[in-house]
Amino acid sequence: QVRLVESGGELVQPGGSLRLSCAASGFTVAHYAIGWFRQAPGKEREGVSCFSSRDGSTYYLDSVKGRFTISRDNVKNTAYLQINDLKPEDTAVYYCATADFLTAQTKGICRPGAYDYWGQGTQVTVSS
Repeated sequence: QVRLVESGGELVQPGGSLRLSCAASGFTVAHYAIGWFRQAPGKEREGVSCFSSRDGSTYYLDSVKGRFTISRDNVKNTAYLQINDLKPEDTAVYYCATADFLTAQTKGICRPGAYDYWGQGTQVTVSS
C-alpha cells in the first residue's frame, strides 16, 4: 500500500529556511517519480519541484529556482524539499506525490493530474 507522509512545515519569517520531508512506504522512491506541490488559499495546486527521470533530473517552477532543492534518500526512502529565502508568497500547504515515471512523463512532469498518490500535506506559513 502506497503511503506518503509529509512533515516539516511551520511558521517562519521571511528570509528563513525549512526542510520538508516526505516519508514513503509501499514503493521505492528511487524508482518512482516524486514531486512536491503546493496549494495556497483560493489558488490551484501547482507543482514546484519534481524528479523528471530515474537518473535524478529535476524540474523547478520558475518562481522557486535557486531557492528550492528537491532531493531523496534512497536508504531512508524519503524525499525532501529544502526551501531557502522564504517569501510570503510561498505560504501554502505543501504536498508530496508520486506516480510511475511513464505515467508522469506522459501526462506531464509536475502536473498535479499526472500523480496518483498524495500525502496529507504540511502547512508552510511565511510571515513576520
